[in-house]
Amino acid sequence: MAQVLRVLPLSLFLLAACQDDESTADEPLVTPPPMEAFSEASAGRPSSTAGRAITGTVVETMNSGGYTYVRLNAGSDGQVWAAGLSTEVAPGDTVSILGGTLMQEFESKTLNRTFKDIYFANTLRVVERASSAPRIPKAQHTPEADPKIEVEKVEGGYTVAELFGSADALAGREVTVRGQVVKFNGGILGKNWLHVRDGTGTTGSNDLTVTTDATANVGDLVVIRGQLATNKDFGAGYSYPVIVEGASIAK
Repeated sequence: MAQVLRVLPLSLFLLAACQDDESTADEPLVTPPPMEAFSEASAGRPSSTAGRAITGTVVETMNSGGYTYVRLNAGSDGQVWAAGLSTEVAPGDTVSILGGTLMQEFESKTLNRTFKDIYFANTLRVVERASSAPRIPKAQHTPEADPKIEVEKVEGGYTVAELFGSADALAGREVTVRGQVVKFNGGILGKNWLHVRDGTGTTGSNDLTVTTDATANVGDLVVIRGQLATNKDFGAGYSYPVIVEGASIAK
């Protein structure tokens, strides 16, 4: 009898799994919500999933805990709150989400705010920018956390401070520098943007901006090789006294 009782729950589980496969075979795949939806919410609970895209104009946006929250004017859907992994958006941008999981009575601890209804998705896709001005990481931006960094100079290359100090002489030349990635922005103007530091220099000469097709993670120790440019102006107030462009990255 004991053996039968042990087998019965397993049989019921397998039967339920088969039934679930049959009932969801034709349904669209749904992206699970970010972990914040479960770890941060004290009262939030998943209610249902959206199998269609929701698109709207950003009315309000905020960033917190590595996520971007947006309130959308979604036409017939009315005012809709949505959240996804950190994305650069601004009021007036048109944003779309697909496969979001609806959370009801979701309490964000980092925002100290409760959302009656909010859709969580891994991606907030910017369909159209409100302005044609390029959204480029600001030159004066520095990471929130600036730990003490000490990186050995690469053989035959330069330190970050040396690049700033000899920028005029090195302009247009290929340079090599080793440093730690302290910030990464992907897919802006068709490029990935890095901020690299090696512990040399002071404010204004200790943070090197790099553009590349490669990817890297914050904290990676990398060797950058690319062309140094000076006084690079992308418009809309975004200018860089020193920048390394079209760089290759070796980790």
